[in-house]
Amino acid sequence: MPAKKKPKIEENQLQGFKYFKALGRILEPLHEVGSARDRAGNRKLYFDNYAGLLLLYFFNPILTSLRGIQQASQLKKVQRLLGCSRASLGSLSEAVQVFDPQPLQQIVAELAARIPRTADGVNPKALEGLTAVDGTLLPALPKMAWALWVDDEHRAAKMHLAFEVFRSAPVKATVTEGNGSEKKQLRLVLERGRLYVIDRGYAEYALFQEIVAAGSSFICRIRDNAVWRLVEERQVTPEAKAAGVLRDLVVWLGCEASGAVLRQPIRLVEVATGKTDALGNPEVLLLATDRLDLSADLVALGYRFRWTVELFFRWFKCILGCRHLLSQSREGVEIQAYVALIASLLISLWTGRKPTKRTFEMLRLYLAGWADEAELLAHIAQLQKHNK
Repeated sequence: MPAKKKPKIEENQLQGFKYFKALGRILEPLHEVGSARDRAGNRKLYFDNYAGLLLLYFFNPILTSLRGIQQASQLKKVQRLLGCSRASLGSLSEAVQVFDPQPLQQIVAELAARIPRTADGVNPKALEGLTAVDGTLLPALPKMAWALWVDDEHRAAKMHLAFEVFRSAPVKATVTEGNGSEKKQLRLVLERGRLYVIDRGYAEYALFQEIVAAGSSFICRIRDNAVWRLVEERQVTPEAKAAGVLRDLVVWLGCEASGAVLRQPIRLVEVATGKTDALGNPEVLLLATDRLDLSADLVALGYRFRWTVELFFRWFKCILGCRHLLSQSREGVEIQAYVALIASLLISLWTGRKPTKRTFEMLRLYLAGWADEAELLAHIAQLQKHNK
């Protein structure tokens, strides 16, 4: 049987627009990027308008597709808020071919910088600039030929993310095909003053040296069969033992060929996780870092924080709603991913805490008209009370 036609979106189904008023200043730099036109050529859709409509899509459960976004653009409230006229499906489809996704990255970085650091009992100065880096797959359709992954029937895009741990905020992101190199993408986003925490997939000695040359540091899990020449074995302190540290070494890492790119000694810290591997042997992590000044327990703690980026990916894909891609082009997926990151950062700025499922539900209930402003503000006040 044919699918039932979805009811038309009415103005009374959308509220809470005052929370979007500040978006004009945030998105204003996008206005001059360019514009998409409908087939008749008599209407223009600017990049800031398009990004605003995407944000409305993420925050309002009534909007579930590109056609729903197009319907919302016909509403006078939406037009007044975003400063746009009615958008056609043609201009919405053309937008991803016209607009350059890169300016959105600058907005992500600026919003992330506004979020205050929180340490949850840890002194953030000790691990200043701790940034977890990883990649996650976004499901793609077989006809998205650019999204190379397993084979023609299994396509995927990949989002590569740098996530500042003590802000609980994404700070840099890129989007590639599913087979895109994670190490290459990290090289593209290296910044000064960060302590990158990365897993074995990034374990390349040349990359380690590039991180140091960029004015940053790293904590990386390396493979158990790594080769090194011992310089010094440090005493394991009681605090380090409590954190599971077994050995604390300063070494020249790599054999004569592979280690030639490293121009300084490297610290190796062996950490027992308390778990066992598939063979029943105790699991031991071998962590490499250029930070000779950090205590061994802080090296172990820094690596443990790598999981914050995994938790963010779960939020990003399962709760925020990035399982459904609105566009099949690489640029369209990039734009959607970056606007989703902006949406996540806005939640953190509005509530003073990292986004959660309950908070996101409350915001959407409010924007759909099911919760009133007093109930939303009471929820936010309760979050901020717990944050003190």
